Amino acid sequence: MVESTGFEGLAINAWLIWILPFVGGVLIPAIAKKTNQRITNYSAVGFALVSAIFAASLLITIPSGAEIHNQVSWISALNIKAGILADPLSIIMCNIVGWISFLIIVYSVGYMHGDRDIIRYWFWMLFFIGSMQLIVLSDNLLMVFFGWEGVGLASYALIGFWYSDRKKDYVGREGHYVLGIPMWASPTHAGIKAFLMTRAGDVMMLSGMFLIFMHAGTFGFKELLEDQTWANNMMQHNLLVPAAVLLFGGAIGKSAQFPLNEWLLEAMTGPTSVSALIHAATMVKAGVFLVARIGPLFFALAVFNVEQFFEVVAWVGAITAFLLATQAIVNPEIKKVLAYSTGSQIGYMMMALGIAGISTHFVDGYTAGFFHLMSHAMFKASLFMAAGGIIHVVASRFMNDMGGLRKKMNKTFIFMTLSALSLAGAPLITSGFWSKDAIFAALLESNSSSGIALFWIAVIVAIMTAFYTFRMVGMVFFGKKSTHIQQIENEIKLPADSSGTASNDPNNEYKSSENAEKTEKSSLTKEKEHVHEVSPVMWIPFATLAVATVIIGLAGFLFEDELHNIFGNYLETYFGIGLSDTGSSVVQNPHENNANTNEEMIGGINIMAVIASVTAFGIGSGLGIIFYITRTKDPEIISRFTFTRKIWQFLYDRWYLNALIYWGFVKIPLYTYNLIWKYFETYIAQGLNPAIQFTMSYLSKLVKFTQTGVTQTYLFAFVAGILVVLLLLFL
Repeated sequence: MVESTGFEGLAINAWLIWILPFVGGVLIPAIAKKTNQRITNYSAVGFALVSAIFAASLLITIPSGAEIHNQVSWISALNIKAGILADPLSIIMCNIVGWISFLIIVYSVGYMHGDRDIIRYWFWMLFFIGSMQLIVLSDNLLMVFFGWEGVGLASYALIGFWYSDRKKDYVGREGHYVLGIPMWASPTHAGIKAFLMTRAGDVMMLSGMFLIFMHAGTFGFKELLEDQTWANNMMQHNLLVPAAVLLFGGAIGKSAQFPLNEWLLEAMTGPTSVSALIHAATMVKAGVFLVARIGPLFFALAVFNVEQFFEVVAWVGAITAFLLATQAIVNPEIKKVLAYSTGSQIGYMMMALGIAGISTHFVDGYTAGFFHLMSHAMFKASLFMAAGGIIHVVASRFMNDMGGLRKKMNKTFIFMTLSALSLAGAPLITSGFWSKDAIFAALLESNSSSGIALFWIAVIVAIMTAFYTFRMVGMVFFGKKSTHIQQIENEIKLPADSSGTASNDPNNEYKSSENAEKTEKSSLTKEKEHVHEVSPVMWIPFATLAVATVIIGLAGFLFEDELHNIFGNYLETYFGIGLSDTGSSVVQNPHENNANTNEEMIGGINIMAVIASVTAFGIGSGLGIIFYITRTKDPEIISRFTFTRKIWQFLYDRWYLNALIYWGFVKIPLYTYNLIWKYFETYIAQGLNPAIQFTMSYLSKLVKFTQTGVTQTYLFAFVAGILVVLLLLFL
């Protein structure tokens, strides 16, 4: 362990990882004012790069299992210190955030070229990176919450980045209503929706934090582990599990898990680079990271019977994974398919972390969940960036407007397909296969009553994942060119200082928002050259991540084994969660048992899990290939049957969940308020005031009549009053 109390050694690096992006965000406007756009862009890239380099400098501590814990005075009245905690968990995570953020910032140089609000974009992107790294490296819940709110604010600003709300910036198909609720959204509406829905989770998180602080007197992770008296006190009052679940409420909001999942889908109004950073690789992973941070703490408190917390985590993840996968298989918008997929895959991670806590193999589930976080961050960021390149070129977010692009965009096709194979879980050659297989194995080996049910849900979701992935690739790259592409290929692009779109129809509502503010370097292109490969500054970042998923996939088993050893040592050293010779957890908790379920293991691989992974990929990808790549079967066949058509419509309508949320939390409350205003305010409140006024006026007139101004009258009234009092006294 490396303890430090001042700014020295690697502790400085750890602090600068999250401080530098904030500094960069503040300096960007000044740099832009004093220099040109190119230097401003390079400055933004530079701040992201230096932050990532500082993150990489901490990797040297992982082999030894060392920890960097540094604190400074913060709120002295409450004895609260600000600190960073760089242990194996946070070091790996901050490198994921740092390097993927850097690649996306590089991609943004090409993607956001020519946008009039590029300075605002750089500020909020750097502000977001700093906030996310603050979440990862904080040593206490209060600092985590500051970063938590920072990423929420940046997300709001970036989702609604194109705040002028032109129809081409919307997501969803205009005219699509469900239960009277419009299913399309403008950027500002989507930003507000994301902000409010995630705030609901944040209120729960804040409540859980202060419940713990009331009993423990500290927010610090290490302090909470060292002295567990607070847990005993909370358990006596039946507050420990509720506090843990409330903390998980924050994760539900940030990671778009059921029932707070609907905001993520409208969040696709933001630039695709924002989606790649915030809604694929970082912010939506914040909830998973929070569970990974507090999970071992609560598992180490197993004597206090906190299995219910892990049950909630596992089942929320399972429901979300299934729910969003069913919607991804029918949606026509490429970014929305990826958004549904993101929420679904995060559900996998929650399943793994949840089953870890109710399993006899905590390290297996924990490693599987975090491995899938790493894998998903890479291939999903790559997919989003590739999708952004396609939208950038085709000027439409709808996959129906694409088709046959693999020849025109060969590099994008190759690297997007590699990342798509990882999402689908292509056997042996992709990181997605190994991380998903690890989750399957953790569920099978959990010795939990919930394990088998969760396993079958995971397998069904894997089939749907492979299907919608190949559906996306088929609709975008295979088949005939769409009418939309044929149109734009036969048009001459306007000069760069014109409207910035190749379409002659300015009212086309399905034009991409991403193309709204962009211009190309050349002022005029020839006919039939509109559809082309994106520039290297755009395709190299997503190609890098795509290749990384394959490299990790080729060494997948060894990589997983090394990750297992790292987290095994980490959990044993800092939480007392160890491994027996059979690989089962040996933490001191009452639900522990040493049942050996490894009879299906060959060379450390769970054969049943591998068979399930390969079978799921085969079924899902096979259906996707038949319907959307070879086109052996026409997908329109589903519309020929009433039953299947109704199911398709039900899924396309998002299970009515979005509409029900609007009715329950927007429409009905507003209607109730209007009724109160109409009747209470109008007839009671506004009627009561004149009534009181009239009554007081009338009483004042009565009193006025008694004031005659005649002295004899006052004397008579005075004497009469005295006589009445005397009579009352003697009676």
